[in-house]
Amino acid sequence: MKLQLSDEDAAFREEMHTFFTTQIPQDVRDTVAARRELSKEQIVASVQAMNAAGIAVPNWPVEWGGKDWTPLQRHIWHEEMQLANVPPPLPFNASMVGPVIAAFGSQEIKERFLPKTANLDIWWSQGFSEPDAGSDLASLRTTAVRDGDDYLVNGQKTWTTLGQYGDWIFTLVRTDPSVKKQAGISFLLIDMSSPGVTVRPIELIDGGHEVNEVWFENVRVPAENLVGEENKGWDYAKFLLGNERVGVAPVGSTKRTLSQAKEFAKTAGPGGTSLLDDPLVAAQVADLENEILALELTALRVVANSADGKPHPASSVLKLRGTELQQAVTELFVDLAGPLALASGAGDGSDVPDLARVATPNYLNFRKASIYGGSNEVQRQIIAGTILGLRG
Repeated sequence: MKLQLSDEDAAFREEMHTFFTTQIPQDVRDTVAARRELSKEQIVASVQAMNAAGIAVPNWPVEWGGKDWTPLQRHIWHEEMQLANVPPPLPFNASMVGPVIAAFGSQEIKERFLPKTANLDIWWSQGFSEPDAGSDLASLRTTAVRDGDDYLVNGQKTWTTLGQYGDWIFTLVRTDPSVKKQAGISFLLIDMSSPGVTVRPIELIDGGHEVNEVWFENVRVPAENLVGEENKGWDYAKFLLGNERVGVAPVGSTKRTLSQAKEFAKTAGPGGTSLLDDPLVAAQVADLENEILALELTALRVVANSADGKPHPASSVLKLRGTELQQAVTELFVDLAGPLALASGAGDGSDVPDLARVATPNYLNFRKASIYGGSNEVQRQIIAGTILGLRG
């Protein structure tokens, strides 16, 4: 089943396809295709190529580099990017702090940060979660006490993704401990090279270094780095999280990964035979293809019914099912690789196919997908309440 695009949208899709397959550095696309980790330099090069073409931050206001695209065109942009093995613009910049600054920051803060944020001249980190404030984010304990023209910040953040690359960190801090917990939070921008900021790596189950702890010990932050009003940070955080959850169904990348799995399966059987000849494997692949098609159609329905930049309630279905399918496809890769999936530590001279070597690390890494951007348990609650009309 295929949906018919208008001539204008078909031309737009072709434009995006051409750009992503010709203007993004080939080494970046090759690394994504190989399901390997991108370097900081590769991510920056990809974003800067998009920003030079004016398509890195289409969700921003036009005056700050955004595009006056329809929701469908934004969907096409995102899908063609994934299909072309192009990483999306760094979400901390493009989908999180950028929109917050554009919506709530002073003119001075906008001019100071937005151009550099769009071009990834500043690499932003997210300072939200804490050891005792993850799903219950409003319980955060990091404090910012006013001291003259500065705030004095103390506390700890955790699970700071790619914080080892961060230049600045946008941080939720408690500025008024005397009021209910949501009411006393502010949104502060902190230079990570400031004295008293310490970044410590957290090693993940796949052996990678993707997340970090960030410590603040008497860090002086100029009061001018406050976004919006003091003690209004919770409102800005909710706005940010709404942007984070837009485009959470990775249809394009999941389709691409399943296609890779099928190609791998063609010669992964005994003696180079095709595993697709096994009816159980073929049925598993066909089932995933049907599920991804259903997800794609649901994504288009959500796009068609989204208004005023606000995600449709069914976006929770996309997050829930999208991450489940993302995990299912990585699990399929492990199944197809069989015992070779244990060779994740093999060197470049190994006879084990590269896709088999990355199967297990990718499977382990994507266990996170059902947690970030609002855990799947939370999404089920949203679906029950806003779509099914159920009340506890």
